[in-house]
Amino acid sequence: MKIDAQACKEEFCELLCSTERPGIDDVISDLEQQGFFEAPASAGHHLNVAGGLAQHSLNTCHAALKVWEGLCGLDPVLEKEVSRDSIIIASLLHDVCKTDIYYRSVKKRKNSLGQWEDSEGYKVTYRNFPMGHGEKSVIMVLLSGLELSDAEMLAMRWHMGAWGVNQNSLEDCKNYDAARKLYPLVAIVQAGDSLAAALLERNAGDTDDI
Repeated sequence: MKIDAQACKEEFCELLCSTERPGIDDVISDLEQQGFFEAPASAGHHLNVAGGLAQHSLNTCHAALKVWEGLCGLDPVLEKEVSRDSIIIASLLHDVCKTDIYYRSVKKRKNSLGQWEDSEGYKVTYRNFPMGHGEKSVIMVLLSGLELSDAEMLAMRWHMGAWGVNQNSLEDCKNYDAARKLYPLVAIVQAGDSLAAALLERNAGDTDDI
């Protein structure tokens, strides 16, 4: 999938700036320096191309906003519990943890004829800042100087849902369950992330290995 990285960056920054949250400019500056807008969203799955991470973040934001808008029609109270700005902040920044984990490499892949050939791609390293996934995103954003609400931090921390929970840790399970019950934003961002990866970013080859 070909991505217009510059268009993604412009929309990403425009959405973030629309919140008028103090510190947004510093976050964007740090993301630029760290290579966020050139990074892929994965090494071998969804949007594993340059600019894929920004595109995935936008897809997650768009999906999360649609989920929120639909749910507000069913339960108007949600419009007071969850703000549009919080959805934008948490969904656009949920995966900044991936900014420094991918590096370009050459892999062996089968072509359409079933023959192995060299193909440019990405590999993963966790040596730069091995702080986990969602929790790393929260810390990186805080270090950039952006003040986050509890709901925003928890939505970013638990955006993977059960996939981000250590099932061998009772504490992890209880924390995730409590966050989901206390803050609707957690479930909304999680839904947006899941819908983005499973539906908005699917391609014809996704079913080949099933």
